[in-house]
This record gives sequence, C-alpha cells and structure tokens, in this order.
Amino acid sequence: MQWEKLNEVGQIEALAEESKQQPVVIFKHSTSCSISATAKTRLERQWAENGFGNVKTYYLDLLAHRPVSNEIADFFQVRHESPQLLLIQDGMCTYHGSHLGIKLDEVKKRVSA
Repeated sequence: MQWEKLNEVGQIEALAEESKQQPVVIFKHSTSCSISATAKTRLERQWAENGFGNVKTYYLDLLAHRPVSNEIADFFQVRHESPQLLLIQDGMCTYHGSHLGIKLDEVKKRVSA
C-alpha cells in the first residue's frame, strides 16, 4: 500500500478530479488514537488481498492538518470522524466508514460497480 500525503486544502479539488480517472481513498488518521492505529494497521494488512491495485490512497494526519479534514467534510458533504475512510469516485464520496466499521468488502463492491 503506497500512501500519498494529503496535507494541503488545495489538494482536495485535484484529488476529486483525479477520482474521475481512477478511484481514490482518503484515510483520516488520528496519530494519538489507538483505535485509529488499529484501523490503519488492519487496512494496510487487508489492502493487497482485496485487489485494490487501481485505487490511489491518500493519508491525512488529522492532528497536523485539521483544516484539511474540515475541508474534506465540507467538500464531500460527509461528517468528520476519526479514523475515517472515504472512497472518492467521479468526484464524489461513494463510501465512508469510521472506526472499526471500515469495511473493505463494501469498498470493493463499489469499486467493482
């Protein structure tokens, strides 16, 4: 799993445009939260076995870049949570899950659709 850093508000529009060519995932991570660490580890462990090679992955450190997280919530009209995974396709959020409720099988269904 190859994380791209998401650390500037200006990246959000570009990411939405990019999602028109390939699916994009944003993982919002609180580096001080053990649940967030568990969710991130589980996500990284299960990523390859789910065949997401065509999905670009972005990582947002919430503690360092909270304004970016707020803008993501506004831009994609999804309530902020942490940890949180958002699947962006065709410029829109087509799936979001948080905490240990992040379900890669749901992401896979939507990417395949």
